Amino acid sequence: MKVVIVGCSRLGARLASTLDREGHSVTIIDVDSTAFRRLPSSFSGSTVIGTGIDEDILLSAGTDTADVFIAATNGDNRNIMAAQLAKHAFSVDQVLCRIYDPVRAETYRSLGIDTICPTVQVANLFLQAISAETARVE
Repeated sequence: MKVVIVGCSRLGARLASTLDREGHSVTIIDVDSTAFRRLPSSFSGSTVIGTGIDEDILLSAGTDTADVFIAATNGDNRNIMAAQLAKHAFSVDQVLCRIYDPVRAETYRSLGIDTICPTVQVANLFLQAISAETARVE
């Protein structure tokens, strides 16, 4: 499977490293070349310096032939724009987008972009932990 990831944040680097280790073809894009230091020395994928909202950069990263595209920068707006380009300009089959704002996440999900909202997911984990602790005490 060919995967393009925008954003070599801790999340992006972890995804890239894991997918690479599993044998997938991975390209990761970031505007800051020092971000690639987060990748392990064993990483055999490709790195591209540039912004994930530039069609030429996305093309050079192979987005036009990608099976999966992940927008994982720390900015909702960049992730939304990159995901829309991947989906509509490059027709990537599976486009995943991290969006911190729950309202935006739901809005873009309704427009066909698969969104993952860490704010909601982590809040749910905390609530589950509280419920589990409360049940244990009772």
